[in-house]
Amino acid sequence: MLLAGNPNSGKTTLFNALTGARAKVGNYPGITVDRRSAKLDLEGGLGLEVVDLPGTYSLSARSAEEEVAAAAVLGLHEPVPAAVVVVVDASALRRGLYLAQQVVETGLPTVVALSMMDEARSAGIVIDAEELGRRLGAPCIPIVAPRREGLDALRAAIGDAVAKDADLPDVADIDLPEAATEKLEAIEAVVEDWLAPETLALRRAWARWALLSVGGDELPDIPEAVRVAVDEATREDDPGPLLIALRYERIDAFVDAAVTIEEGAPEVSITERVDRVILHPILGFALFAVVMALLFQGLFAWSDPAIGLVEDAIAALQNLVAGLMPEGPVKRLVVHGVIAGVGNVLVFVPQIALLFLFIGILEDSGYLARVAFVLDRLMGGVGLHGKAFVPMLSGFACAIPAVMATRTIESRRDRILTMMVVPLTSCSARLPVYVLIIAAVFSPDQGGFVLFAMYFLSVIAALGAAFVLRRTVLKGKKPPLVLELPPYRMPMGKNLALNTWERVRSFLVDAGTVILALTIVVWGLSSYPRDEGVAAEYAALRAEASQVIVESGALDDRLSELEGQETSAQLPYSFAATLGHAIEPVIEPLGFDWRIGVGIIGAFAAREVFVSTVGIVFGLAHADEESAPLRESLVAATWPDGRPLFTPLSGLSLMIFFVLASQCMSTLAVVKKETGGYRWPTFLFVYMTVLAYVVSFLVFQVGTAMGWGTG
Repeated sequence: MLLAGNPNSGKTTLFNALTGARAKVGNYPGITVDRRSAKLDLEGGLGLEVVDLPGTYSLSARSAEEEVAAAAVLGLHEPVPAAVVVVVDASALRRGLYLAQQVVETGLPTVVALSMMDEARSAGIVIDAEELGRRLGAPCIPIVAPRREGLDALRAAIGDAVAKDADLPDVADIDLPEAATEKLEAIEAVVEDWLAPETLALRRAWARWALLSVGGDELPDIPEAVRVAVDEATREDDPGPLLIALRYERIDAFVDAAVTIEEGAPEVSITERVDRVILHPILGFALFAVVMALLFQGLFAWSDPAIGLVEDAIAALQNLVAGLMPEGPVKRLVVHGVIAGVGNVLVFVPQIALLFLFIGILEDSGYLARVAFVLDRLMGGVGLHGKAFVPMLSGFACAIPAVMATRTIESRRDRILTMMVVPLTSCSARLPVYVLIIAAVFSPDQGGFVLFAMYFLSVIAALGAAFVLRRTVLKGKKPPLVLELPPYRMPMGKNLALNTWERVRSFLVDAGTVILALTIVVWGLSSYPRDEGVAAEYAALRAEASQVIVESGALDDRLSELEGQETSAQLPYSFAATLGHAIEPVIEPLGFDWRIGVGIIGAFAAREVFVSTVGIVFGLAHADEESAPLRESLVAATWPDGRPLFTPLSGLSLMIFFVLASQCMSTLAVVKKETGGYRWPTFLFVYMTVLAYVVSFLVFQVGTAMGWGTG
């Protein structure tokens, strides 16, 4: 059984109420859109799998969500469903009944759940559900899902529908002109050859779907014969607009016959009054700034204690395991590869959970749609969707949850475009790199300006990339923003918690496994091969320390110090160092030597790892961005000919490289998961790396030619 409905119609609340939220999460067949399903037990021992479709306004496949809904209802990838429950917001009947009528046209057993009846009653809307069902051709059951009102009647109606016991009159189909009917019959004949629908009604529904959908650029492979038939049908006197208009005429007749408005109903709703502020060109922006400041504060500061707890727990686990296992390659793999990799996954969870909790609150309350409306013109100037503002701003905290936040954007093209530019915004992981370099090579009075310039550059780069990509790789006119401004509602805590957990779980299961694997690979490159002479030397030093130092705390400190020194001593023999030397001729024009190359390779695990990796290269195993010895080492470092390695110009080139390069395997892993393949993460990595290289090259070479790179 399928559960369909418009966005913000109460579909998710009903799904949780019917099934007890025992949801399984996967992907719909043929497309990477989240699929939630759960068991529904009915009277008589009948059990159904309820599949929660993405929110959609119609079955016309112009977006990934509509494509999923159409494929599921019409049986493209799986058998046609036993029944379809369409959730219709009782306070917005005309909008919701369009989807309901499309489903009824398929001839499938259909039940309409009139949700939010309490809000309709508050607005003075009186619905004769029996009359509405008689005219529509499907039982209409009034419900208030949060209070579980009407759920027993809904279950009974579902049981009757599945058993085909519903006593409903035959409803005449839409009466199209003869010319339009002939065109649709021509499409029906081609559909019959393509899919062999089981019934006449289903064949007719497929033909109407094709008429209104084929020609879109986001559909799966459609047989050429279907495309030709649709092209011929729409070449002159396209019957599509007429079909839509006639559907709405029927809906108007249904509503006029079944709905009355009580006397004394408020002329201006609370929603309309609040919208006078929210949608105001000045007050609305001011409120938006406050809301985004709170979201930003949450992602940066409120998640920090939880991130610290995760990091401390991982460090404690590493120390515990290190103390229990004997020295050797297995210990190093487990402690510094596997456990560190798990930490690299879990450390993102607090920010992801907070971001999706905030997005859930904004979306369920009705505020998100309004901000998208307010910002659409501004975002549209560079080709971005109005809803891209949340991912873009979230990117300043971390690109991982920001990429996942693009799920609020309906169009797949717009989602991908936003994913391709979000990583350009300067995330918090870049900050340690900026702080280290600025403190090492710039004066205190220059530092603030340089830091601001990096963040400003990231914004300009993101907007510029969106402008270019919209007109090249992701070419296409930005679709007009068509969205519902739902009534303001109080978000439900249970739904927020469930949806947040699903997003976190999705990250852990799908992207987390890739991040873990890549972390182990990067660790292996930095740790092997090992020089046996260095290993023997430090083994002797550890044995000596164990004999000489009696106090356990002092011994632990000494062993930790020796471990860091050995890591620094072994690094020049590693694959990472070999790669660093190999790429030095390529990165030297940017002002970097092999040591910086090793730092760049290590930073692929996480950008902030650049600092600790460079510290190891310079013999400071536990250095951070505030480490004075590391800063001094960078300033003192030279090229073989005695030129200083780090100057304001080379430092600026390096920071620009980190602003623009895709130095984050976790981001690539999440993009792979969200797009369903390697094409877009590969493109993201290549275009950002090329952009970073070209800009850094120009900055360093032009600066050197002008005499800025001499120290």
